[in-house]
Amino acid sequence: MRRERGIIVAIDGPSGAGKSTLAKELAKRIGYRQLDTGAMYRAMAWLARETGLDLNDDAAVAAFCVGANIELQPQNGSSRVFANGREVTAEIRTPEISMLTSRMSALRPVREAMTQLQRRMGADGGVVLEGRDIGTVVFPDAELKFFLTASAEERGRRRFLELQAKGNSISLEATIEEVKQRDAQDAGRALAPLRQAEDALPLDSTGMSIDEVVSFMERAVQTAIAEKGV
Repeated sequence: MRRERGIIVAIDGPSGAGKSTLAKELAKRIGYRQLDTGAMYRAMAWLARETGLDLNDDAAVAAFCVGANIELQPQNGSSRVFANGREVTAEIRTPEISMLTSRMSALRPVREAMTQLQRRMGADGGVVLEGRDIGTVVFPDAELKFFLTASAEERGRRRFLELQAKGNSISLEATIEEVKQRDAQDAGRALAPLRQAEDALPLDSTGMSIDEVVSFMERAVQTAIAEKGV
């Protein structure tokens, strides 16, 4: 498929694999836009918590999705996240929201609403998207797909250091256990479970620096662009 602005780069993988950080850096290097789909789902979860949404009420969830307005505004190579007009960029990065996000993303109305929004935002190409099902559901025709992972212990350690730096009080052991629980939820859900697309490039970042991973991805992007003639 011919894109107006370049190819679509899809990065999928489990929680804590560093997808957002790497997608942001890769987009910066290749001059593409980064669409933080994980932040979009987190914003939906935050909004559901604030409104007291009953996740077991299918009709209420469907109505909630129709009325929810999630926006990403680029700023200094990153994205500001808004839910119904309120900025929630910092508030969505908590363990509580992480677990609620996993539950929310298993609901069909939520996934359908987010999938349609993400497709509209990335249809013209020239974008880097990361998530759980970008290369399998949202953009199965993406010109380049990565499946990024790392050991649960490594991902838990990274998440622990991130939370600790933000002043959150949580143990390393609890963080690793949260990562494992999130893995089980994401892989075991009936709707759009986490899995590697058949045509995705597997990339285990355990023991690799951010620069090493991004450099690998950048080379793959350059090859894909050359092959597609974009």
